[in-house]
Amino acid sequence: MKRGLRAAVAAAGSAVAAVAVRDLLQRDHALLRNFPVVGHARYLIEAIGPELRQYVVAGNDEERPFTRDQRRWVYASAKRENNYFGFGTDNDIEYTSGYPIIKHRTFGRAVPPSSPQAGYEAHVPCAKVLGEARDRAKPFRPASIVNISGMSFGSLSGAAVEALNRGAALAGCLQNTGEGSLSAHHRHGGDLVLQIGTAYFGCRDEQGRFDLRRLKDLVASAPVKALEIKLSQGAKPSLGGLLPGVKVSAEIAAARGIPQGVDCVSPSRHAEFSDTDSLLDWVEMLAAETGLPVGIKSAVGDLEFWDELTGLMASTGRGVDFVTIDGGEGGTGAAPLIFTDSVSLPFQVGFTRVYRLFAERGLHEKVVFVGAGKLGLPDNAIVAFALGCDMVNVGREAMLALGCIQAQKCHTDTCPTGVATQNRWLTRGLDPALKSVRAANYVKTLRRDLLKVAEACGVEHPGLIEATSVEILDGRTAATGLDQVYGYRPGWGLPSPADRETVIALMTATEPQGGSAPPSPQAAGVSG
Repeated sequence: MKRGLRAAVAAAGSAVAAVAVRDLLQRDHALLRNFPVVGHARYLIEAIGPELRQYVVAGNDEERPFTRDQRRWVYASAKRENNYFGFGTDNDIEYTSGYPIIKHRTFGRAVPPSSPQAGYEAHVPCAKVLGEARDRAKPFRPASIVNISGMSFGSLSGAAVEALNRGAALAGCLQNTGEGSLSAHHRHGGDLVLQIGTAYFGCRDEQGRFDLRRLKDLVASAPVKALEIKLSQGAKPSLGGLLPGVKVSAEIAAARGIPQGVDCVSPSRHAEFSDTDSLLDWVEMLAAETGLPVGIKSAVGDLEFWDELTGLMASTGRGVDFVTIDGGEGGTGAAPLIFTDSVSLPFQVGFTRVYRLFAERGLHEKVVFVGAGKLGLPDNAIVAFALGCDMVNVGREAMLALGCIQAQKCHTDTCPTGVATQNRWLTRGLDPALKSVRAANYVKTLRRDLLKVAEACGVEHPGLIEATSVEILDGRTAATGLDQVYGYRPGWGLPSPADRETVIALMTATEPQGGSAPPSPQAAGVSG
């Protein structure tokens, strides 16, 4: 026994000595050369630092991109657990400049239902009909104001994409395919928005050129409801992409129409158009050939493009059916730090600048506006609707609903929960049948909460919340109306009067209004 212990100690000592010698002789790390063996503790602590901060050190509202409270709300909503918070807010409201406050109404037009389970399965369609204003052959009213953002198969695992698609079917919402095209994992019942990126995945020929016939065949093979031309995204505006050949599996190659095992390059620009005028020509061609509504997705930087776009739409009659604005705080795509941190405007600033250009030319009621970039949280989404969004897309929040723990390893292919990896061992832990229910629960809960807030503001639908219903705190003693912060004129941010009338009728027909106990005889006499 003693002999074995001595042997183990000797072996351990030899190993430590070998490490010490190596540390002293190597030249890559000054710390290890100066402090052999013990210097490794620094690298160990650095490696586990994110986990220590996330689970031990950070407070409920300190982490980014999503705080512990925000993640807890998503997790509880996805599991249909209690997502309430007790003992009041722990947000530092009084001293947080830019904090939004939603103003409820004492006597509003809408009266919320009172039963404990009221509104869980809230039916909240888009206030506008997508494609109707431009007389597309296949217009439709999206059944949900909350939809799943573009996240490609390849960036996400097949199991995650399948779970999101099944969840979209359960929740009655749309799933955007992302620029990686439409795969077998997108074919589980959910309605789709097909995103077309610069590489034209899924609708390209052998030379990588756009192929209209293949696009029409792809659209006909699945429940594609609309086309979205991706110009840029918040995570990496104006950047292309590279999927290394080792990650181009047979499944990914089949979905994208590329060779298996070969590096896959996404250019930074489209080949089918080179300016705003030719972009609109391409939009109209796609709409005519497929019959589908066609829109664009973009982050916001310089406004010259948007000024040209709205000018041409107003003067030529050509135009897009919807515009998806992705805030610079969006982040489902990995990118260089400078791009994730500092390139493209945050959602509110970027969206309002674009919306103003459409409104000044009288186009805002003819276009469906979709917002993205941390809008899967009720407070952010309400502000987006007040600013003029007709729908919101959720990306990372939907990933959290599937079990993402914000490990921030999306770009390393080592996502521990199997959401953002192609590693078969890691993806085996994600059960699409179970996680689809959680994704649907999350979408339904967010939709219900948005409807509750709308009713508290005295209106029947989140799209009817006016910018005047939100104030932005300037500090402890002052606040400014959202309309004043962004220079909105009366009526901006709302659908057309006809759309408002229609959506009110839809909401009051499907969502019964609440009420109170019968009034006393005295109250009845006063009201009479």
